[in-house]
Amino acid sequence: MTTLSLEEISTQLESPDLRDRMVALANLRHVSPEDAVPLIKKVLDDESLQLRSMAIFALGVKPTPECYSILVRILENDPDYGMRADAAGALGYLGDVRAFEALSRAFYEDTDWLVRFSAAVSLGNLKDPRARQLLLQALDSKEKVLQEAAISALGEIRAVESVDSILRFAQSDDWFIRQRLAEALGNLPTPKSVSALKYLEKDNHYNVAEAARISLKRLEEIGNQA
Repeated sequence: MTTLSLEEISTQLESPDLRDRMVALANLRHVSPEDAVPLIKKVLDDESLQLRSMAIFALGVKPTPECYSILVRILENDPDYGMRADAAGALGYLGDVRAFEALSRAFYEDTDWLVRFSAAVSLGNLKDPRARQLLLQALDSKEKVLQEAAISALGEIRAVESVDSILRFAQSDDWFIRQRLAEALGNLPTPKSVSALKYLEKDNHYNVAEAARISLKRLEEIGNQA
């Protein structure tokens, strides 16, 4: 890909050709956040949902002081659930702990499962222990993807006291949930975690067994450092 100047990117973002606008936005990966964000803002209301999605993600990886407020506005007000989900995900990448409140509201109040899923994942990315109670509630969701996100996020926030709550998924009929459990337990050093991981290490699905093996090694390293 030919690297464009800031002036060329700015001009190309106004092109009637979607491909031109997408190439221009992709070129911002080489640009500083301070220079990139004003240009990203030019396409946040683009007619193309694909381009809007790219722009929202870009705000999460090009942090400036205004990115947080822009993403919260999209999360709370955009009529398109895909854009709200993208904003929730970008807030996780942004890593601003102020997003805890907005992500929590989205999880409790948004009517679309994809937005709630993205909010749960991002709460894990924030590594904010305040998310524990919300994530424990998500374990009881009827949506398996929300259960997966909650298990992973509880591991991310190092919620050791949640081990008993997530161990019930050790015999889930969904191998992906068992894999998520094995990965999460690697961040939760307790005797029960070790016992569960030794059980999951014998799982008949390779991904689950491998995740358990890696987590056991991680817990062993944590124990050696203690």
